[in-house]
Amino acid sequence: MNQPTFLDHLPKFAFFTGKGGVGKTSATCATALALADQGKSVLLVSTDPASNIGQVFDQHIGNQITTLNTAPGIDALEIDPEAAAATNRESIIKPVRGLLPKTEIQAMTEQLSGACTTEIASFNEFADLIADPDLTSDYDHVLLDTAPTGHTIRLLELPGDWSQFIDEGKGDASCLGPMAGLESRRSVYQAAVNALSDPARTVLVLVARAQRSAIQEAERTSRELAALGMGNQHLLINALMPDLDGDSLAAAIRDQEHKELASLPSGLARLPYDTTTLHSRNVVGINSLREFFTATPTQSEQAANHVREVAGKYPPLADLVDQLAEQTHGLFMTLGKGGVGKTTVATAIAVALAERGREVLLTTTDPAGNLTDTLNGTVANLTIAKIDPDQALREYQNEVMATKGTRLDATGRAQLMEDLQSPCTQEVAVFRKFSEAIREAHDHIVVIDTAPSGHTLLLLDATGSYHREMLHQMGDNLVATPLTRLQDPDYTKMIIVTLPETTPVLEAEQLQCDLQRASITPWAWVVNRSVAAAHPTSEFLHTVADGEIPQIKHVQHLTERMAVVPLLPTPPIGQDSLHSLSQSAPLARSASAR
Repeated sequence: MNQPTFLDHLPKFAFFTGKGGVGKTSATCATALALADQGKSVLLVSTDPASNIGQVFDQHIGNQITTLNTAPGIDALEIDPEAAAATNRESIIKPVRGLLPKTEIQAMTEQLSGACTTEIASFNEFADLIADPDLTSDYDHVLLDTAPTGHTIRLLELPGDWSQFIDEGKGDASCLGPMAGLESRRSVYQAAVNALSDPARTVLVLVARAQRSAIQEAERTSRELAALGMGNQHLLINALMPDLDGDSLAAAIRDQEHKELASLPSGLARLPYDTTTLHSRNVVGINSLREFFTATPTQSEQAANHVREVAGKYPPLADLVDQLAEQTHGLFMTLGKGGVGKTTVATAIAVALAERGREVLLTTTDPAGNLTDTLNGTVANLTIAKIDPDQALREYQNEVMATKGTRLDATGRAQLMEDLQSPCTQEVAVFRKFSEAIREAHDHIVVIDTAPSGHTLLLLDATGSYHREMLHQMGDNLVATPLTRLQDPDYTKMIIVTLPETTPVLEAEQLQCDLQRASITPWAWVVNRSVAAAHPTSEFLHTVADGEIPQIKHVQHLTERMAVVPLLPTPPIGQDSLHSLSQSAPLARSASAR
């Protein structure tokens, strides 16, 4: 087994973080096994809602420390973040249930149901492991799958009584709710933060793929946490395409990955880093874990026929476009976790509809200038509107600080500003901008990249403030709010975008449940960057493709409509490339042309 260099001087605690699907869990488990093989005692902890540590080691683990039968020297613990969030939520709501009106209880429940609540509840679960040396004294190393974000660390470092801050109405509905009632653990949090900031005790392993979005996320995480004192960082570029003789698709992807590595952002380029090679099968079992850091690709001769038989039946994006093109107006939104390609899918849909003569407005959080470059100029019938999320957030922050903030003391203003820097607040701010585009869908087709989550929609609806604001802005003749328009399947069609991998599919399934809580049923799913749909030629890629099939089948059970978009040899840049995505078999032609 080739050892990654970060094992050379590994401190007590190692956090593995990165976008969903980049291989955090596999990297964490493989590292734990490498340490155990050296005779080290290891505690392996996951706070990832998509955790499959038990599957990797073929043993049930759950929310208690469990000795792994297949890997002597490793104990494991899977913290269920949803269960932790539910417990935290109930501890806050139970004392006032029966005392407050039902609508207020519903508002509190939704305020405590977002991603920030889950993350802080998770941190609350493993804070003791970091803060109390006695709890981990029997272990040489504690490996944690998924690290807290910079936002969570900032929240935990801020002083003050969060319960009072919420009860007195100083903060708007956003991410502060999770902190209410937790100030009694302030000393534990401070000890945990101190350990995270100590390079002698903690290292942060940034896991990424050699893809632009994953690298950008790693760079943002690195910068944000370094600013908070977590400067001991190591980069792990996972799953590089191996050198496969005679496979033009693999060669093109390999070239693109090396270009990304050659142009790493300066913040990442200065970090020490290791690389791993793409595995053709899921990393499950002791043998595959021991091979995780090796560079020898494995393959299956039986996979090719299975892939050819099944992949040929996958519906292309063109099928969804045909149905969308039947409308002359309406709102089409792509949703999904970062890095799954929702911007590309939204743009491809917009281009395809414009080419069919529809008047289309494409609204995205990407700068309009970059999209214009991507399209190689203008496209007939297509208009691009710019929404800058940072600018939207600044405008909203300034508005709140100029009103509510003027009534607070210095501590209260600091707490309010932290509240206004939360992910939930930015989503609210961007949604205010999106609402203008929602109205325009009365007259023509509007394609929106990145829709708000169901949590944000319910949060806005429960508080009533945004609803009243829209009534005030739009006048008494308003017959529907933005939320009711999103709930109308004839007016709005939401499309979930994911990848044919375990974690992205699970995250997308959670997103669908989130939307259903807001009475929104996604119209369709798009499985993006599928090797199976790309008609590979090598046995290695056939084996990779075969591993995608169970995930695609799972998606078929979750939705009435689905499209599978093949992995392109190069990123889809330019109108011709985007056009090819919405055709029946773009990759068969692309691969043969190379």
